[in-house]
Amino acid sequence: MTLQPYSWLMLAGIGVTLAFWIRVAGRDRRLLSIYLWGLVGALIGAKIIYFVAEGWMVLDRPDKWLRLATGKSIVGALLGGYAAVELAKKVLRYNKVTGDWFATITPIGIILGRIGCWLHGCCLGRPCEATWFSMNDAEGTPRWPAAPVELFFNVIMLALFLIWRRKNKFPGQHFHIYMITYGAFRFLHEFLRDSPRWFGPISGYHIAALLVCALGIIRFYQRRTSISSKDACSDEKHRYNPAHA
Repeated sequence: MTLQPYSWLMLAGIGVTLAFWIRVAGRDRRLLSIYLWGLVGALIGAKIIYFVAEGWMVLDRPDKWLRLATGKSIVGALLGGYAAVELAKKVLRYNKVTGDWFATITPIGIILGRIGCWLHGCCLGRPCEATWFSMNDAEGTPRWPAAPVELFFNVIMLALFLIWRRKNKFPGQHFHIYMITYGAFRFLHEFLRDSPRWFGPISGYHIAALLVCALGIIRFYQRRTSISSKDACSDEKHRYNPAHA
């Protein structure tokens, strides 16, 4: 069996992120296990959300097994990966922040994946008028450039996180910010994607994108509250510590 460029780029995404994580894991062996849990969780989540959003619709098609085998969802991967990482950290009793590292490697994996979508001609945008930005599909129909737009979004987020890491901005919140921004972006962008609709203009991916955004917002405020509480406790301890009297 010959692997297509799409498959090679997916494997490259996993390889690049794994190489980065191995360097990080040198500090603590538990980190590699956390990455592997996150990867498995992402793969499972990607399949589940794909099936819920549209996979069930292809069960009567002759190519259903191929579609079910290759279908996946980024929003599902984010939900599944996040849940798996949090579970792994509890099992392994690792209480340090890992989200900032995941916020750096996640856009890289998605960028490579979307390049694969672009080359493969999948994950298409909706048909539109032929313009300077439209892309023709295999049949010559002009479409919204869904894969390049999402690729560009992730390039911007990657650059932003790299800058924030250097300037120590929003420490511990990068992945939460990514979930919020990607969830919001994907919800709006989904209107321009050629996805099966559940009702009216709404697809299953709209719902999944809202879940990603909502989870990011909840965890962002929980983390901020936790940091504020620790800072307050630290101030009180310093203020009333007899050693400083």
